[in-house]
Amino acid sequence: MGVIDIVVFVAFVASVLFVGLWKSKGEDTHGDQGASDYFLAGRGLTWWLIGFSLIAANISAEQFVGMSGQGAGFEGLSVSSWEWIAAISLVVVAFVLLPYFLRAGITTIPEFLEVRYNHWARLFMTLSMMLILIGVSLIGVIYAGALTLKELMVSYDVKLSLAGCCWALGAMAALYVAVGGLRACAWADLLQGSALILGGGVITYFAVSALGGADVSELVTSTGAAATVAQEAGVMAKFSVLNEKAMHMGSNPAMPWPILLLGIWIPNFYYWGLNQYITQRILGSASLAEGQKGLVFAGALKLIIPFIIVIPGIIAFNLFSKDMEKNAGDHLAVYEQAVVEKSSTKVFKLDEKWAVANPEKAQEITSFNKAVKAGAGDKPLETVELKSYKYDSALGVLITRLIPRNRGILGFVIAALLGAIVSSLAAVLNAASTLLTMDVYQRYVNRQATQFKLVTMGRIFIGVFVVIGCLVAPMLANNKSVFEFIQKFQGFVSTGILAVFIYGLLNRTSGEWAGVIGLIANPIIYGALTIYLFPEMHYLYSMSYSLIAVLAIMGVYGVISKREKVVFETQTTMDLTSSKSALWWGVGVCAMTVTLYVVFW
Repeated sequence: MGVIDIVVFVAFVASVLFVGLWKSKGEDTHGDQGASDYFLAGRGLTWWLIGFSLIAANISAEQFVGMSGQGAGFEGLSVSSWEWIAAISLVVVAFVLLPYFLRAGITTIPEFLEVRYNHWARLFMTLSMMLILIGVSLIGVIYAGALTLKELMVSYDVKLSLAGCCWALGAMAALYVAVGGLRACAWADLLQGSALILGGGVITYFAVSALGGADVSELVTSTGAAATVAQEAGVMAKFSVLNEKAMHMGSNPAMPWPILLLGIWIPNFYYWGLNQYITQRILGSASLAEGQKGLVFAGALKLIIPFIIVIPGIIAFNLFSKDMEKNAGDHLAVYEQAVVEKSSTKVFKLDEKWAVANPEKAQEITSFNKAVKAGAGDKPLETVELKSYKYDSALGVLITRLIPRNRGILGFVIAALLGAIVSSLAAVLNAASTLLTMDVYQRYVNRQATQFKLVTMGRIFIGVFVVIGCLVAPMLANNKSVFEFIQKFQGFVSTGILAVFIYGLLNRTSGEWAGVIGLIANPIIYGALTIYLFPEMHYLYSMSYSLIAVLAIMGVYGVISKREKVVFETQTTMDLTSSKSALWWGVGVCAMTVTLYVVFW
């Protein structure tokens, strides 16, 4: 980067740290509300802080890297369903779940299960969420961010190790969340949320401009075939011809349309309504109306995310498929070794796009596979997937190849990306430390802990989580898609939690052990479906079947075991008046989402 880029980068990072820590300097960690100030920002967040904070906590490297990579890969625009379904989910959370949570005056989402079921349900949910937050979300965000940072630095002749990048990102996130808590996160997210949307827009602008001026002989379609479009065609005409298949939401086998009926709603309602990582922001709202407005505002922002993340990923493959193949390394080495060794047990699964782009080599590998299968007899065969493109490098390629240097633009884009990564890490760390402190340490270890002790333990836990995440994150290097990794493994927890909340709100007379039964049954059922029975089935189908099965099991238990009807009493002095304006805006967000599906179906 040039001097101007470095100055802009440093100034932005310094501003984020300064604003976050300055806004949290008045916290009284010793007083009666010390833990509330630290973990929930004193329940004083306004709607615009909540909205930007939700987006900044959500959009990180696994979206910028993972979703742009899936856009470049086989999903195309269909991966946008994660964003557009989220918009509707946020509106539903605002008017269905949030009133219950704020009325109960809870600090953590698992705390609500103790109100409805018993303390064991709360403990099981806490431990399950801790496992996913640290074992999946934290390491996934650290890895994706470190991968992007490493590849960016390599392009500027600065060689960094993946592990070193992991530690750098983890330390930056831990610094301001440990010092300032949720208030520091929220105010830092205001800057970072705005910057990541603007930065994504900048990347999109340069990607579209490059496509318009590119030599068509060097372009490829979204299927991997050579471009068949006139050089003088306009940029939109080029984009349409090159990506006709990728721009249809309902015709992509990698994201089949039936999952829109149930499957995709499960992780969305869990993530936006029941995941401490996200809901901590709305639990800290100043009133029900502020929380509802913030959720609807975030929903509106979600509608534009695919246009600044997925679309650039699609264009990246059009422009730089050869770079992505180069980034995949020597992907044919294992095949060539098998040929030399005359292996009789290995067959190779081709990347469909690469096979279209390299028909002769693809035919050679296909013939090799047929020969191996014909001569194998009863021998078990090992299927080796040839990862011919590093799709997750789409974003890095766009930044390094297209963003001009020494004008401040590159410095801002990298700062925005880094800020998005750090803000998501901070959100995960803050949520995990809140859960372990309030639901485990205070509940089972030290019931008499002072407010200062609770805040201190929260900070200690943050340090422990960072160390774990930075040690484990580099192990994801061989994973095909970090975004899919996160979504798939959350199913072991998210489906059961959603089922328990749905059942608990609809049936308030079943026995107190229904929550524990549901939380234990789900990972068993989901694991059996995804690992043993139907490993090739789309994981969102597995979530759907798991949800139905868990609800059925709890339903049977509810017939057998009864209790007096649970009443969710008001445990707060907060203003619980619902926002009529937010409701109308929410209806508008839902209508716009449906319109987008109609246009791009």
